[in-house]
Amino acid sequence: MKAETETGTCPLCGDDDPTLSPYRQDPFRVVRCKSCMLWYLSPRLTADAMSKFYKGDSYFSGDETGYVDYSRQENSLRLTFRRLLRKMASLGMTGGRLLEVGSGLGYFLDEAREFFDHRSGVELSPEAAAFAATLSGATMYESVAALPRQSQFDSIVALHVIEHVYQPVSFLRLLGDHIRPGGMLVLAAPDMGSFWRHAMGRHWPSFKYPEHVSFFDNRTLPKLVADAGFSDPLRLSYLHDFPVSEILGKFGLKTDHLPDRLRLSLPATTICYAAKRPVALAA
Repeated sequence: MKAETETGTCPLCGDDDPTLSPYRQDPFRVVRCKSCMLWYLSPRLTADAMSKFYKGDSYFSGDETGYVDYSRQENSLRLTFRRLLRKMASLGMTGGRLLEVGSGLGYFLDEAREFFDHRSGVELSPEAAAFAATLSGATMYESVAALPRQSQFDSIVALHVIEHVYQPVSFLRLLGDHIRPGGMLVLAAPDMGSFWRHAMGRHWPSFKYPEHVSFFDNRTLPKLVADAGFSDPLRLSYLHDFPVSEILGKFGLKTDHLPDRLRLSLPATTICYAAKRPVALAA
């Protein structure tokens, strides 16, 4: 069946005259906005086709697309999340009510038990959401739109989510409606400006076709949070752990003999920013 695709304007500024790039996997191609310099996917799947893709049970279980058996990364992800939570705590960004958007199997929500009084999550995959609720004890929702209208949180965290979002400015404004005045938004995404992308070129693992539709760097991610109405963007360190088997697998090496507990911390794979919801937005 032919992929249901569409071409689009820049998701960040709306410009429709991009520069082509060498990064492609037919029928998808990465282009770059001449105005704001955001890299994005065009053509891409239609929104309806992408929604069906995410809700498939195979997305977290190691199909050719989606995540390479997400559960095998549990130890590495938990260590990564604990580091981030400790960093947030040191900056006064924990306590009170937490919402994680894009919860996957719930590892971040589970690690956040000691840092927040109440934890909720949003996850599109019904199977993953059910697992996350059982594991973490958090209240789960199928979408941001399904949140109670008046619900507000002290912190909303979206880790490796924004690169999947078709309308990122509108999405962050919607999240802002659920953050208390003065509360925090924390975003993390693959770093398009990193050493790894330059060194690996078209083999960079974060060119995940078709689900990654925007590619942010130290210029465009702060612009996004500012355009969405957030203030005081602060870059947070984000050291990402990976199973050694996954790293070697990216280079085509056989790794069946390696235990999942062997892991390696890689710097500069992810760009992470925290920003504040201004008190003035409460009106």
